Amino acid sequence: MKTIRFDKTQCGVEVLLRVGLGDEVKEAYLDTDVYKTDYFEILFFRTASGYLVLNHRKITISSNTIVFISPFQKRRWKLSPHQFDFTFLIFQEDFLNDFFSDKLFTFRLLFFYQLDISLNMAVTDEDIQRACSILTEISIELKQTKLDSEHIIRSLLYYLLLKLNRNYALTNKLPLEKPENNYAYEFKKLMELHINQKQRVSEYASLLGISRITLNKAVQAQFGATASHLLKQRLLFEIKNFLLHSQFTVAEIANKLNFSEPNHLLRLFKTQTGQTTAGFLANYQNGSIQ
Repeated sequence: MKTIRFDKTQCGVEVLLRVGLGDEVKEAYLDTDVYKTDYFEILFFRTASGYLVLNHRKITISSNTIVFISPFQKRRWKLSPHQFDFTFLIFQEDFLNDFFSDKLFTFRLLFFYQLDISLNMAVTDEDIQRACSILTEISIELKQTKLDSEHIIRSLLYYLLLKLNRNYALTNKLPLEKPENNYAYEFKKLMELHINQKQRVSEYASLLGISRITLNKAVQAQFGATASHLLKQRLLFEIKNFLLHSQFTVAEIANKLNFSEPNHLLRLFKTQTGQTTAGFLANYQNGSIQ
């Protein structure tokens, strides 16, 4: 499977992000092959018709849609070339974390590393126009660099991402209160680093130096779900990716994810999805994806 890497030569200043119009990268989004990238993408579709298969989920793409994609997610586009007008914003994780001096910034954004809720958001014409206007300002600063360009880019980007985060939270009825601590965000980051080795909430609590009760309370307050639920969903995400995008057997997947035996993986999958791994694959191949 092809992995597209962030091209630093495309950046106008020493800021590792790109903003541009869909026409600049049109062929990539009309290609129906499965691929992944090493960067975050936010796509603002003014006009579009079709769908995106992101990992194992089908997302309908229509006009006035915003799509959020995290690094290394497998995707396959099926878009009409006749209805195709969008602006893209791409960047690497380290860029955002360093740019805002916050190593957990990407984990504070509810639309990244999201497992339970669709990674698209329907908005109004005005919302799209407002967002694209900000992106145009960022693009100008990237191409016509001045001494204060980095500060202007930082302020515009910070505003845009937080507005998107607020709208996404309101649309999906997610909590948006300021947390008492960073445990919930650190838990999400640790899952990305250790999901192949650690399957128990207590293990992550230990890494954080807190009790399981304290961790669960923080996660429940910030994400409206238990730590156990998030961990199971993250495991399912990994299992489905292996099933769909590798040649590994269930036994090999169980071994890679540190299950003591394949039956434990099968039991988790059936309990959480209501179907067997074979049934899931059959539905995917028949086009019955969700």
